[in-house]
Amino acid sequence: MDVPFWIWAAVLGFIVVMLAVDLFAHRHAHVIGVREAAVWSGVWVAFGVAFGALVWWGWGAEFGQQYFAGYLIEKSLAVDNVFVWAIIFSYFAVPREYQHRVLFLGVLGALVFRGIFIAAGAVLIQNFSWILYVFAAFLLYTGWRMIRQRNEHLNPEQSMVLRGFRRFVPMTDAYHGQKLLVRRNGVLLATPLLAVLVLIEVTDIVFAVDSIPAIFAVTDEVFLVFTANAFAILGLRAMYFLLADLIHRFVYLKIGLALVLIWVGIKMLLKIDIVYIPTGISLAVVATIITVSVVLSLRATRGQGRRSLPAPARPPFRVATAEESAALDPVWRRGRPAVRERAGRVHDDAAPARSGAEDGSRTGARDDHDR
Repeated sequence: MDVPFWIWAAVLGFIVVMLAVDLFAHRHAHVIGVREAAVWSGVWVAFGVAFGALVWWGWGAEFGQQYFAGYLIEKSLAVDNVFVWAIIFSYFAVPREYQHRVLFLGVLGALVFRGIFIAAGAVLIQNFSWILYVFAAFLLYTGWRMIRQRNEHLNPEQSMVLRGFRRFVPMTDAYHGQKLLVRRNGVLLATPLLAVLVLIEVTDIVFAVDSIPAIFAVTDEVFLVFTANAFAILGLRAMYFLLADLIHRFVYLKIGLALVLIWVGIKMLLKIDIVYIPTGISLAVVATIITVSVVLSLRATRGQGRRSLPAPARPPFRVATAEESAALDPVWRRGRPAVRERAGRVHDDAAPARSGAEDGSRTGARDDHDR
Protein backbone atom coordinates (compact mmCIF):
# COMPACT_ATOMS: atom_id res chain seq x y z
CA MET A 1 0.00 0.00 0.00
CA ASP A 2 1.68 3.17 -1.23
CA VAL A 3 0.67 6.21 0.83
CA PRO A 4 2.23 9.53 -0.24
CA PHE A 5 3.53 11.89 2.40
CA TRP A 6 0.90 14.50 1.60
CA ILE A 7 -1.88 12.05 2.53
CA TRP A 8 -0.24 11.42 5.91
CA ALA A 9 0.03 15.19 6.39
CA ALA A 10 -3.60 15.72 5.33
CA VAL A 11 -4.89 13.08 7.77
CA LEU A 12 -2.84 14.46 10.66
CA GLY A 13 -3.96 17.99 9.79
CA PHE A 14 -7.60 16.92 9.74
CA ILE A 15 -7.23 15.28 13.17
CA VAL A 16 -5.65 18.44 14.60
CA VAL A 17 -8.39 20.63 13.13
CA MET A 18 -11.18 18.44 14.48
CA LEU A 19 -9.58 18.35 17.93
CA ALA A 20 -9.40 22.16 17.84
CA VAL A 21 -13.07 22.35 16.84
CA ASP A 22 -14.00 19.95 19.64
CA LEU A 23 -12.00 21.95 22.17
CA PHE A 24 -13.56 25.23 21.03
CA ALA A 25 -17.07 23.77 21.19
CA HIS A 26 -16.42 22.63 24.79
CA ARG A 27 -14.25 25.56 25.93
CA HIS A 28 -16.68 26.32 28.74
CA ALA A 29 -17.17 23.72 31.46
CA HIS A 30 -20.68 22.27 31.28
CA VAL A 31 -22.46 18.97 31.79
CA ILE A 32 -22.66 17.10 28.48
CA GLY A 33 -26.11 15.59 28.06
CA VAL A 34 -27.17 12.47 26.19
CA ARG A 35 -28.39 14.39 23.13
CA GLU A 36 -25.13 16.32 22.73
CA ALA A 37 -23.12 13.14 23.24
CA ALA A 38 -25.23 11.30 20.65
CA VAL A 39 -24.70 14.07 18.09
CA TRP A 40 -20.94 14.10 18.60
CA SER A 41 -20.80 10.30 18.52
CA GLY A 42 -22.61 10.35 15.20
CA VAL A 43 -20.18 12.94 13.85
CA TRP A 44 -17.10 10.93 14.82
CA VAL A 45 -18.51 7.64 13.52
CA ALA A 46 -19.46 9.35 10.26
CA PHE A 47 -15.88 10.61 9.85
CA GLY A 48 -14.48 7.16 10.59
CA VAL A 49 -16.79 5.44 8.10
CA ALA A 50 -16.22 8.13 5.45
CA PHE A 51 -12.48 7.71 5.74
CA GLY A 52 -12.88 3.95 5.32
CA ALA A 53 -14.91 4.58 2.18
CA LEU A 54 -12.09 6.76 0.84
CA VAL A 55 -9.58 3.97 1.56
CA TRP A 56 -11.85 1.47 -0.23
CA TRP A 57 -12.20 3.80 -3.21
CA GLY A 58 -8.54 4.78 -3.42
CA TRP A 59 -6.73 1.50 -2.63
CA GLY A 60 -9.29 -1.21 -3.28
CA ALA A 61 -11.66 -3.50 -1.39
CA GLU A 62 -8.97 -5.51 0.42
CA PHE A 63 -7.44 -2.48 2.13
CA GLY A 64 -10.87 -1.02 2.73
CA GLN A 65 -11.92 -4.19 4.55
CA GLN A 66 -8.69 -4.20 6.54
CA TYR A 67 -9.39 -0.64 7.70
CA PHE A 68 -12.97 -1.42 8.71
CA ALA A 69 -11.88 -4.58 10.53
CA GLY A 70 -9.28 -2.63 12.48
CA TYR A 71 -11.70 0.23 13.15
CA LEU A 72 -14.37 -2.14 14.45
CA ILE A 73 -11.88 -3.96 16.70
CA GLU A 74 -10.55 -0.70 18.14
CA LYS A 75 -14.03 0.78 18.57
CA SER A 76 -15.23 -2.34 20.37
CA LEU A 77 -12.24 -2.59 22.68
CA ALA A 78 -12.60 1.11 23.42
CA VAL A 79 -15.90 0.39 25.17
CA ASP A 80 -13.87 -1.23 27.94
CA ASN A 81 -12.02 2.09 28.29
CA VAL A 82 -15.37 3.81 28.75
CA PHE A 83 -16.29 1.48 31.60
CA VAL A 84 -12.97 2.09 33.36
CA TRP A 85 -13.33 5.86 32.95
CA ALA A 86 -16.77 5.71 34.53
CA ILE A 87 -15.34 3.85 37.52
CA ILE A 88 -12.49 6.36 37.92
CA PHE A 89 -14.72 9.44 37.64
CA SER A 90 -17.26 7.97 40.03
CA TYR A 91 -14.71 6.98 42.67
CA PHE A 92 -12.97 10.37 42.63
CA ALA A 93 -16.31 12.23 42.43
CA VAL A 94 -15.10 14.29 39.46
CA PRO A 95 -17.81 16.88 38.65
CA ARG A 96 -19.39 16.03 35.30
CA GLU A 97 -18.70 19.49 33.90
CA TYR A 98 -14.94 18.91 34.29
CA GLN A 99 -14.82 15.42 32.79
CA HIS A 100 -14.66 16.47 29.13
CA ARG A 101 -11.44 18.46 29.66
CA VAL A 102 -9.78 15.44 31.29
CA LEU A 103 -10.89 13.13 28.48
CA PHE A 104 -9.81 15.61 25.81
CA LEU A 105 -6.28 15.72 27.21
CA GLY A 106 -6.39 11.96 27.71
CA VAL A 107 -7.23 11.42 24.04
CA LEU A 108 -4.35 13.67 23.00
CA GLY A 109 -2.00 11.54 25.06
CA ALA A 110 -3.54 8.35 23.72
CA LEU A 111 -2.93 9.43 20.11
CA VAL A 112 0.72 10.17 20.88
CA PHE A 113 1.40 6.96 22.82
CA ARG A 114 -0.45 4.76 20.34
CA GLY A 115 1.46 6.33 17.49
CA ILE A 116 4.68 5.39 19.30
CA PHE A 117 3.44 1.84 19.95
CA ILE A 118 2.34 1.39 16.34
CA ALA A 119 5.71 2.55 15.03
CA ALA A 120 7.51 0.25 17.47
CA GLY A 121 5.26 -2.68 16.54
CA ALA A 122 5.86 -2.15 12.83
CA VAL A 123 9.63 -2.08 13.35
CA LEU A 124 9.52 -5.25 15.45
CA ILE A 125 7.41 -7.12 12.88
CA GLN A 126 9.65 -6.00 10.03
CA ASN A 127 12.89 -7.03 11.74
CA PHE A 128 11.79 -9.95 13.93
CA SER A 129 9.13 -12.08 12.25
CA TRP A 130 8.94 -14.35 15.30
CA ILE A 131 7.37 -11.47 17.26
CA LEU A 132 4.06 -12.41 15.61
CA TYR A 133 4.02 -15.59 17.72
CA VAL A 134 4.45 -13.43 20.83
CA PHE A 135 1.62 -11.12 19.75
CA ALA A 136 -0.68 -14.05 19.01
CA ALA A 137 0.07 -15.79 22.31
CA PHE A 138 -0.45 -12.53 24.18
CA LEU A 139 -3.85 -12.00 22.53
CA LEU A 140 -4.96 -15.54 23.38
CA TYR A 141 -3.83 -15.17 26.98
CA THR A 142 -5.48 -11.76 27.33
CA GLY A 143 -8.78 -13.07 25.95
CA TRP A 144 -8.72 -16.05 28.32
CA ARG A 145 -7.90 -13.78 31.27
CA MET A 146 -10.75 -11.41 30.38
CA ILE A 147 -13.22 -14.31 30.46
CA ARG A 148 -11.93 -15.48 33.84
CA GLN A 149 -11.96 -11.97 35.29
CA ARG A 150 -15.12 -10.73 33.59
CA ASN A 151 -16.71 -9.77 36.90
CA GLU A 152 -13.65 -7.98 38.27
CA HIS A 153 -13.18 -4.24 37.88
CA LEU A 154 -10.52 -1.61 38.50
CA ASN A 155 -10.23 -0.50 42.11
CA PRO A 156 -8.87 3.08 42.03
CA GLU A 157 -8.28 3.02 45.77
CA GLN A 158 -5.58 0.37 45.31
CA SER A 159 -3.99 1.99 42.26
CA MET A 160 -0.20 2.07 42.49
CA VAL A 161 -0.22 4.94 39.99
CA LEU A 162 -2.32 7.11 42.29
CA ARG A 163 -0.21 6.20 45.33
CA GLY A 164 2.99 7.10 43.52
CA PHE A 165 1.52 10.36 42.24
CA ARG A 166 0.35 11.44 45.68
CA ARG A 167 3.70 10.48 47.18
CA PHE A 168 5.95 12.39 44.81
CA VAL A 169 3.73 15.24 43.56
CA PRO A 170 2.43 17.84 46.04
CA MET A 171 -1.27 18.33 45.46
CA THR A 172 -4.40 19.88 46.89
CA ASP A 173 -7.33 17.94 48.26
CA ALA A 174 -9.92 19.88 46.24
CA TYR A 175 -10.90 20.51 42.61
CA HIS A 176 -10.41 24.08 41.46
CA GLY A 177 -12.52 24.20 38.33
CA GLN A 178 -10.80 22.69 35.28
CA LYS A 179 -7.34 23.65 36.52
CA LEU A 180 -4.67 20.98 36.61
CA LEU A 181 -2.18 23.14 38.52
CA VAL A 182 -2.65 25.89 41.11
CA ARG A 183 -0.32 28.03 43.18
CA ARG A 184 -1.04 28.54 46.88
CA ASN A 185 1.19 30.59 49.19
CA GLY A 186 3.82 30.61 46.48
CA VAL A 187 3.88 26.80 46.12
CA LEU A 188 2.89 25.13 42.83
CA LEU A 189 0.47 22.26 43.47
CA ALA A 190 -1.28 19.67 41.35
CA THR A 191 -5.04 19.40 41.61
CA PRO A 192 -6.89 16.07 41.87
CA LEU A 193 -7.90 16.59 38.23
CA LEU A 194 -4.27 16.11 37.18
CA ALA A 195 -4.06 12.90 39.24
CA VAL A 196 -7.20 11.61 37.51
CA LEU A 197 -5.74 12.52 34.10
CA VAL A 198 -2.54 10.60 34.86
CA LEU A 199 -4.53 7.56 35.98
CA ILE A 200 -6.68 7.64 32.83
CA GLU A 201 -3.59 8.00 30.63
CA VAL A 202 -1.91 5.00 32.27
CA THR A 203 -5.02 2.84 31.89
CA ASP A 204 -5.16 3.74 28.19
CA ILE A 205 -1.55 2.68 27.76
CA VAL A 206 -2.45 -0.66 29.35
CA PHE A 207 -5.38 -1.06 26.95
CA ALA A 208 -3.15 -0.14 23.99
CA VAL A 209 -0.93 -3.13 24.82
CA ASP A 210 -3.95 -5.31 23.96
CA SER A 211 -5.45 -3.37 21.07
CA ILE A 212 -2.32 -2.65 19.01
CA PRO A 213 -1.41 -6.35 18.52
CA ALA A 214 -5.10 -7.04 17.80
CA ILE A 215 -5.22 -4.63 14.89
CA PHE A 216 -1.90 -5.91 13.52
CA ALA A 217 -3.65 -9.28 13.26
CA VAL A 218 -5.96 -7.93 10.54
CA THR A 219 -3.59 -5.58 8.68
CA ASP A 220 0.15 -5.04 8.30
CA GLU A 221 -0.25 -1.54 6.87
CA VAL A 222 0.97 1.07 9.34
CA PHE A 223 -1.22 3.74 7.73
CA LEU A 224 -4.36 1.66 8.27
CA VAL A 225 -3.34 0.67 11.80
CA PHE A 226 -2.82 4.32 12.79
CA THR A 227 -5.91 5.76 11.09
CA ALA A 228 -8.20 3.03 12.41
CA ASN A 229 -6.86 3.70 15.91
CA ALA A 230 -7.11 7.47 15.53
CA PHE A 231 -10.69 7.58 14.24
CA ALA A 232 -11.81 5.07 16.86
CA ILE A 233 -10.16 7.03 19.69
CA LEU A 234 -11.43 10.43 18.56
CA GLY A 235 -14.99 9.42 19.34
CA LEU A 236 -14.23 8.02 22.78
CA ARG A 237 -15.20 11.15 24.71
CA ALA A 238 -18.65 11.32 23.13
CA MET A 239 -19.06 7.57 23.58
CA TYR A 240 -18.29 7.90 27.27
CA PHE A 241 -20.97 10.54 27.88
CA LEU A 242 -23.41 8.45 25.84
CA LEU A 243 -22.77 5.11 27.56
CA ALA A 244 -21.41 5.96 31.02
CA ASP A 245 -24.83 5.59 32.67
CA LEU A 246 -25.57 2.36 30.77
CA ILE A 247 -22.54 0.25 31.57
CA HIS A 248 -24.59 -1.91 33.94
CA ARG A 249 -26.58 -3.15 30.93
CA PHE A 250 -23.64 -4.53 28.89
CA VAL A 251 -23.27 -7.64 31.02
CA TYR A 252 -21.96 -9.90 28.24
CA LEU A 253 -19.86 -7.37 26.34
CA LYS A 254 -16.63 -8.23 28.15
CA ILE A 255 -17.04 -11.86 27.10
CA GLY A 256 -17.60 -10.66 23.54
CA LEU A 257 -14.44 -8.56 23.63
CA ALA A 258 -12.50 -11.53 25.01
CA LEU A 259 -13.74 -13.70 22.14
CA VAL A 260 -12.68 -11.04 19.66
CA LEU A 261 -9.13 -11.07 21.08
CA ILE A 262 -9.07 -14.86 20.97
CA TRP A 263 -10.31 -14.85 17.38
CA VAL A 264 -7.70 -12.36 16.13
CA GLY A 265 -5.01 -14.29 18.04
CA ILE A 266 -6.01 -17.49 16.25
CA LYS A 267 -6.11 -15.63 12.91
CA MET A 268 -2.60 -14.32 13.49
CA LEU A 269 -1.28 -17.81 14.31
CA LEU A 270 -2.91 -19.33 11.23
CA LYS A 271 -1.62 -16.50 9.07
CA ILE A 272 2.01 -17.14 10.04
CA ASP A 273 2.46 -20.71 8.83
CA ILE A 274 -0.86 -22.31 7.84
CA VAL A 275 -3.53 -20.31 6.04
CA TYR A 276 -4.57 -16.72 5.49
CA ILE A 277 -8.15 -16.05 6.51
CA PRO A 278 -9.66 -13.44 4.16
CA THR A 279 -10.22 -10.05 5.71
CA GLY A 280 -13.92 -10.12 4.81
CA ILE A 281 -14.40 -13.24 6.94
CA SER A 282 -12.49 -11.71 9.85
CA LEU A 283 -14.62 -8.55 9.64
CA ALA A 284 -17.82 -10.62 9.61
CA VAL A 285 -16.72 -12.72 12.60
CA VAL A 286 -15.79 -9.66 14.69
CA ALA A 287 -19.02 -7.85 13.81
CA THR A 288 -21.07 -10.94 14.66
CA ILE A 289 -19.40 -11.47 18.04
CA ILE A 290 -19.89 -7.84 19.08
CA THR A 291 -23.47 -7.69 17.83
CA VAL A 292 -24.50 -10.89 19.57
CA SER A 293 -22.89 -9.87 22.88
CA VAL A 294 -24.61 -6.45 22.79
CA VAL A 295 -28.02 -7.86 21.85
CA LEU A 296 -27.86 -10.56 24.53
CA SER A 297 -26.79 -7.96 27.10
CA LEU A 298 -29.65 -5.62 26.30
CA ARG A 299 -32.17 -8.46 26.36
CA ALA A 300 -30.90 -9.71 29.71
CA THR A 301 -31.20 -6.22 31.23
CA ARG A 302 -34.45 -5.22 29.54
CA GLY A 303 -36.34 -2.56 31.47
CA GLN A 304 -33.31 -1.11 33.23
CA GLY A 305 -32.78 2.60 32.63
CA ARG A 306 -29.81 4.88 32.99
CA ARG A 307 -28.02 4.60 36.29
CA SER A 308 -24.84 6.27 37.46
CA LEU A 309 -22.23 4.26 39.28
CA PRO A 310 -22.46 4.65 43.05
CA ALA A 311 -19.99 7.16 44.46
CA PRO A 312 -18.11 6.43 47.71
CA ALA A 313 -19.68 7.75 50.89
CA ARG A 314 -16.56 9.81 51.55
CA PRO A 315 -14.87 10.74 48.24
CA PRO A 316 -11.10 11.27 48.49
CA PHE A 317 -11.41 14.78 46.99
CA ARG A 318 -13.85 17.65 47.22
CA VAL A 319 -14.75 20.78 45.25
CA ALA A 320 -13.02 23.95 46.45
CA THR A 321 -15.14 26.83 47.66
CA ALA A 322 -15.21 30.13 45.80
CA GLU A 323 -13.23 31.74 48.61
CA GLU A 324 -10.50 29.07 48.37
CA SER A 325 -10.19 29.49 44.61
CA ALA A 326 -10.12 33.29 44.90
CA ALA A 327 -7.27 33.12 47.42
CA LEU A 328 -4.97 31.29 44.99
CA ASP A 329 -1.96 33.00 43.43
CA PRO A 330 -1.53 33.14 39.63
CA VAL A 331 0.05 29.89 38.43
CA TRP A 332 2.50 31.52 36.03
CA ARG A 333 4.15 34.58 37.47
CA ARG A 334 7.58 36.16 37.50
CA GLY A 335 9.68 36.48 40.58
CA ARG A 336 9.22 35.17 44.10
CA PRO A 337 6.76 36.66 46.58
CA ALA A 338 9.57 37.73 48.93
CA VAL A 339 11.39 39.60 46.15
CA ARG A 340 8.25 41.46 45.15
CA GLU A 341 7.47 42.27 48.79
CA ARG A 342 10.96 43.78 49.34
CA ALA A 343 10.60 45.79 46.14
CA GLY A 344 7.28 47.12 47.36
CA ARG A 345 8.81 48.19 50.66
CA VAL A 346 11.59 50.11 48.92
CA HIS A 347 9.02 51.86 46.79
CA ASP A 348 6.98 52.77 49.87
CA ASP A 349 10.06 54.15 51.68
CA ALA A 350 10.86 56.38 48.72
CA ALA A 351 7.32 57.73 48.48
CA PRO A 352 6.34 60.97 50.28
CA ALA A 353 5.18 60.55 53.82
CA ARG A 354 1.46 60.16 54.26
CA SER A 355 -0.87 60.16 57.19
CA GLY A 356 -0.81 57.21 59.52
CA ALA A 357 -4.33 56.28 58.57
CA GLU A 358 -3.46 56.24 54.88
CA ASP A 359 -0.30 54.22 55.51
CA GLY A 360 -2.25 51.71 57.55
CA SER A 361 -4.85 51.42 54.81
CA ARG A 362 -2.22 50.78 52.13
CA THR A 363 -0.37 48.22 54.28
CA GLY A 364 -3.56 46.33 54.96
CA ALA A 365 -4.45 46.31 51.27
CA ARG A 366 -0.98 45.00 50.36
CA ASP A 367 -1.20 42.29 53.02
CA ASP A 368 -4.59 41.24 51.74
CA HIS A 369 -3.19 41.02 48.23
CA ASP A 370 -0.21 38.94 49.34
CA ARG A 371 -2.48 36.57 51.15
